[in-house]
Amino acid sequence: MANVVSEGAPEPRERRTRTLRAESALKAIAADQESPERVHRVLEQALVFAGAAFAALYTPGQDGELLRLVESAGVPRTLYGLRDSYPRAGRSPVAEAHRGGRPVSLGPAELAEHVQARRVPSRDFFLTVLPVHGDGGGCLLAVCDRPGGFDTDDRACLQLISEAVAFPAPAAPAEGGELPPGAFSLAMDTGRVRAGDDLLDLFGLDPDDFDGRVETLLGLTVPEDLPSLMSVVEADHMSIGDRELEFRVLQPTGPPKWLRLRGRLLPGGVGHSARLVGTVDDASTLRSDVTDVARVQRLATALATAVTVRDVGEAVVAALRRPLRADRLALAELESERLVVTVLDPPEPEAWPELWRREWRTEWPDAPVRAMPTLAAALREGRARIWPAGSALERGLAEVGPGGLAVLPLPAGNRMAGACLIGWDTPHDFGSDERALLTACAGLAGQALTRARAFDAEHELVGMLQRQLLPRRLPRLPGAEAVTRYLPSTAGLELGGDWYDVIPLPDHHVALVIGDVQGHSAGAATLMGQMRTALRAYAVEGHTPDVVVSHANRLLMDMESDLFATCAYVDIDLEEGSAWCVRAGHLPPVLRYPDGTTEIAEAEGGPPLGVITQADFPMSPLRLPPGTLIALVTDGLVETPDSDIDEGMERLADQLAASAPVDLGLVADALLGNAQRSDDVAVLLLRYDGMDLRPLRESWTVWRVPQAVGHARRFARRTLRSWGVTEDVDAALLIVSELVTNALVHTDGQVRMDLTLINNRLRVAVADASPRSPVRPTSIGWEATGGRGVLLVEALSATWGTLPVSGGKQVWAELALGR
Repeated sequence: MANVVSEGAPEPRERRTRTLRAESALKAIAADQESPERVHRVLEQALVFAGAAFAALYTPGQDGELLRLVESAGVPRTLYGLRDSYPRAGRSPVAEAHRGGRPVSLGPAELAEHVQARRVPSRDFFLTVLPVHGDGGGCLLAVCDRPGGFDTDDRACLQLISEAVAFPAPAAPAEGGELPPGAFSLAMDTGRVRAGDDLLDLFGLDPDDFDGRVETLLGLTVPEDLPSLMSVVEADHMSIGDRELEFRVLQPTGPPKWLRLRGRLLPGGVGHSARLVGTVDDASTLRSDVTDVARVQRLATALATAVTVRDVGEAVVAALRRPLRADRLALAELESERLVVTVLDPPEPEAWPELWRREWRTEWPDAPVRAMPTLAAALREGRARIWPAGSALERGLAEVGPGGLAVLPLPAGNRMAGACLIGWDTPHDFGSDERALLTACAGLAGQALTRARAFDAEHELVGMLQRQLLPRRLPRLPGAEAVTRYLPSTAGLELGGDWYDVIPLPDHHVALVIGDVQGHSAGAATLMGQMRTALRAYAVEGHTPDVVVSHANRLLMDMESDLFATCAYVDIDLEEGSAWCVRAGHLPPVLRYPDGTTEIAEAEGGPPLGVITQADFPMSPLRLPPGTLIALVTDGLVETPDSDIDEGMERLADQLAASAPVDLGLVADALLGNAQRSDDVAVLLLRYDGMDLRPLRESWTVWRVPQAVGHARRFARRTLRSWGVTEDVDAALLIVSELVTNALVHTDGQVRMDLTLINNRLRVAVADASPRSPVRPTSIGWEATGGRGVLLVEALSATWGTLPVSGGKQVWAELALGR
C-alpha cells in the first residue's frame, strides 16, 4: 500500500530560507491573475525550489470519471511511466490522494505496484502526490530522482505550490457551446475548426466566407512557418498537454503579422474524437517583422539611456529573454582573464547550475575564463556560438542550457567587454531570425557595457570624493542624539553641493549646520568643502551664530566665486534647552515637540552666502523642551516638479508628526524613502533629551590690580566651599594662581575666569585678549625666574589645553576631584 503522509505537523519556529524564497516567488506569480502561463509557472517552482525532475497537475475531467493531466513541467512524463489520465475510483497514487485529501508518497519499492510504465525508468525515483483544494480540486504530482527523494524542505515547498495552484483552470469550450474571445476548437479526426469572429479577423477572414476547414487557415500562413504549425495540428505529433508557438500570417499590404497560438490537446471520450482547443492572440507588438528590426531598435534605444552596468543588463534581459522564451540569461563582464557576472535572470541561485554555487564564492559568480574552455574559445573567436540540446559541453555550461545554449561575446572596438549566456531547459530550435537577432544585440550590448563600466568607475570616484568632504562620524552629545543622511542625485555624474555638520562647542553647546552650494559640479563640491571648513573654524573660535555666518559670507565674497550657497546654522545650549537660529537663504528648521505637534520655525532669514557683502543675518530664538526633535533638510527632499517648497515643508512636518522619534535612524530613513532623487538630499536630525546632570558654573572678572591673583584665589575658594568641595582644594587654587598670573603678565586687556563642576571634574578656564598660546618650556635651569607655571598646571591637572575664542584665547585645565 502507498505510504499516506499525515498533515498537520507543527511548522518550525524559523522558516527556512528556501521556503521563504519559494513563497515569495509564488506570490509574485499569483499577482498575475490573467496570465495564461500561470499554472505552468507555478509548476516550474517545484523544479526550482523542491528539486523535482517532473511536476504535473491533474484535475477531474468533464465526465467526472477521470483525473486528467492538464499541465506539466520538467522532463517528459513517459520517462517515469506516468499516464495522461487516471480513473478517480482506481488505486493509482493520484486517485488515492484525491479521494483521501492527504499527501501520498511512494518510494522505488512501492512504485512497481502502482505505476504502469510504458518504458522502464533507467533509475529509481520517488513520487509524491498532494491534493489540491479549491474549485474543482485536483492533485499535484512531483517526481524526484535524487537519492533519498524529497526532504522536509522539499515537501514544505511542494505544499506551498499545491496551495498556489489551487484555482480553476480555464475551461475548454464544449462541443456546441459558445467560444470565449480568441478561442478555437479543432476536431483532430475531421480537421473541422470552430473559431470566433475576433480570431478570424486576425487572419483577415470574413466570418461569412470561412468554410470551417483548418486548411483554409493554414493557407494564409507564411510558408516557412507551416512545419511548426503542422506539428501542432496533427494528432500523431502532439502529446497531451499545452503547446505554444508563434507564427506569421500574410497581409494584403505590408509585412506579415505575428500571431501566438496556445493550444491544449484533449483526449476523446466514447463517441468523440480528440480535440485541440486554445486561443490565438496578436503578437505583433513583440514580433513586428521578419528580421526583428524593431526589437533591435528598441534595444538600441534602451541601451542609449542605460548609464550603469546594471542598467545595461536589465535592457538586455528585457530585449532577449522573453522574446526568445529563454529559461535563464546571464551577463558577465570580462576583467583581465576573469568573468564577473553582473546580471542573473532569474536571480535565485537555485535556478543556476550547482557547480556555479559551489565553486564561485562571491555574491555573483566570478571565475577565470580558463575554467570553461568552450566559453574561452567563443570569446577568442568573437562571434555568437549556439549549441543545441545534447551538445557535449563542460558541466558548468551544459547545465545553463540543457535544451540549448547561446553564448554571445560582447565586442567593444578591438577588445571583448564581456559575454552573455542564454539557456533553455527544453529543446529549442534556433531559427535564422534568432541568430541574426543575437548577433545584432551582441554588438550593441558590448559598446553599452564599455560605456557603463566607465560610468560606474567615474561614479564611484565621485562618490568617494563626496564622502571625503562630509564628516565621517558624528560626536557624542550630552543630553542629545543626532543622525544624518545624505543621498546623491541619481541624474548623471555631477557632484552635489549639499553638506551638513555637527560641531561640539564649549560649555555644552552644539552647532548644527546644513547647506547647499549652487549647481552640481566639481567646483560646487570643492566650494562645499571650503564652506563647511570655514563655518566649523568660525564656530570653534567662539563667535555668536550671526557672526559665524557673516564671516562665512565675507569669505565667499572674497573668493570671487560665481557660485553662491545657502545655509542654516543653529546653536543649541544643551544645558538650558534653548537655541539661536540663523538662516542664509536656506529652509527653516522643523520642530517636533514631545506631544507630537510640529512647527516650522519662524526664523527670520538673510540672503544666501556670496551675494551681498554687507548683509545682515538676524538670530531667531528657539525653545527646545526635552523630547523635542529638530530637523534640518535641503530642498532636494521637499521640492518636486509637482509641488513647491511650501507644500513640501508641510508634508515634511506631517511625516515628522506621524513618526516615533525613539530611533532617529528609522525616522531619517523614512523621510528619505519618498525622496525624488532628482537633486541631492541631506537630512540632519537632533533629538534634545535634556542633560541628566547640569554643571555648576561661576565666573569672575579679573581686574588688573596688585591683589588680582589673591582676589581670584579667594573667589575660587568661596565658590568651591559653596559647592561642597573639600578635597584637592589646594591643587585647584594653585592652578587658578598660575593661569591668572600668566594672563596678567603676558597679555593685555580684559581677563575672565570661569569655574565649572560636573561629575566630580573641576574645570578652570581663564580667557584673555591675546591669540598666542602659552608655550611649554623644554627645560628650566635652577637660576630661571619664570616658565614653571605651565609645568605646574600640567602636573596638577588631569588634562589641559587652549582654544581660540572671539578676540583671544582660553587656557583651561581639568582636575579630577577625590570628593
